[in-house]
Amino acid sequence: MSPVPPLPEGLVAVVKRDCPTCELIVPVLADLHDRAGLTVITQDDPCFPADADWVHHDHDLALSWHHDIETVPTLLQVSDGRGAQRTVGWSRQQWQELSGVDGLGVGLPDWRPGCGSLSVDPACADELAVRFSGSGLRSRRVELASREDEWEAMWDRGWSDGLPVVPPTEARVLRMLAGTTRGPSEVVAVVPPALVECTVEKVAVNAVMAGCDPEFLPVVIAALEAVCTDEFNMHGVLATTMSVGPVLVVNGPVAARIGMNSGLNALGQGNRANSTIGRALQLVVRNVGGGRPGGVDRATFGSPAKVGFCFAEDEAGSPWTSLAESRGWPAEASTVTVFAGEAPRIFADERSRTPDSLTRHLAQALQATVSPRMMLGMDAMLVLSPEHMARYAAVGWSRERFTDELSAELLGDADELLAGVRGVAAGLPPAAAGQKIPKFRPGGLLVAHAGAKAGLFSAIIGGWANGPRGSDPVTREITP
Repeated sequence: MSPVPPLPEGLVAVVKRDCPTCELIVPVLADLHDRAGLTVITQDDPCFPADADWVHHDHDLALSWHHDIETVPTLLQVSDGRGAQRTVGWSRQQWQELSGVDGLGVGLPDWRPGCGSLSVDPACADELAVRFSGSGLRSRRVELASREDEWEAMWDRGWSDGLPVVPPTEARVLRMLAGTTRGPSEVVAVVPPALVECTVEKVAVNAVMAGCDPEFLPVVIAALEAVCTDEFNMHGVLATTMSVGPVLVVNGPVAARIGMNSGLNALGQGNRANSTIGRALQLVVRNVGGGRPGGVDRATFGSPAKVGFCFAEDEAGSPWTSLAESRGWPAEASTVTVFAGEAPRIFADERSRTPDSLTRHLAQALQATVSPRMMLGMDAMLVLSPEHMARYAAVGWSRERFTDELSAELLGDADELLAGVRGVAAGLPPAAAGQKIPKFRPGGLLVAHAGAKAGLFSAIIGGWANGPRGSDPVTREITP
């Protein structure tokens, strides 16, 4: 931390030309210099309010930053280099009391508010904090040559997922860390496949690179905690040749607070939170855990879920309890559910006018998830659109009624699904003959509500192998 530069002794005013109130009180500043020996510290224009030896330019904003100047004008009574007393903005009464000089600003308004100090301007506050106090960050510093392109340098070092990443400067990482109350050195999780301890600071670094806003950081942290559990099995999700990755569904007040999209194009591009939260998670897995394509990541095709797949559930537009509530969380909790899923597949039904017809059609589409002959081994997520949800809302079906009716329709005739039937080698073993087999295990079909209000389409997201040999969905609370 740099030493605190002392302020001039006596009466001191901190101003900037780019402030209407500072411009207004120029006569007061000159009057106080003549009558009380005022010294002026100017932040922007070195000749404001006058080109004189009693006007000092705070060119690097060191005085303003170290002495906590948040508003200009600020009038201080300085003793031993520190502002023992101060008042901000322009108030004739307060300036007269602090200076001991009467008759200030005759003809001026009695009071005017001030403006923000340059030292707290968002454009430079973080850089000043790094310069004067040190960031305290523990991450390795990488120095680039003066002519080295920082974007290409990050690509060359393998930090990118193939898209440009934001350079994680100390100032940007500090700004990101302001989005959480958790300490930078706190370990969030042990990240596979290399099983490396990942701190809040490391999450913040990758969140910067992904393009997150600091408000998104708690969601990224919660998602990382979820995927690094034994239940989710991130190592297995990476290593499988199936094309799956973490699909993130956000529930609760945080979704609206950070501006997530649960409506038009919710599963696509265009929303900063949706686009960057899942990407930040994947960059942590890549850059901290070492999960890169061609290494442990062995997906035959890959999918958009491996770049980042995140959306919010439309709770306000749904007559049902939310996905998080169906998994045991209270409605007021902010949560993220992670599911090992593939890219979404469109389900179209523009003819069904009753919930019974739509449910039967949904069941036929869901039977094809991964393979029509794969029963019980794979989970799935169904994202119902508002127009399809309206069929159920119109007749008062609850989530539970829908799940029960759909589960009944998802019972398959094992005799039609046995290995070898109709010349297809894949299928159920002979011992299943004569039985009705569910497509999904109990709780294996997650149902969420999202999408635009127009369009009789829903989305099916197939999963990976479930249970101990695969991955289970995990929900974690998002905390500050």
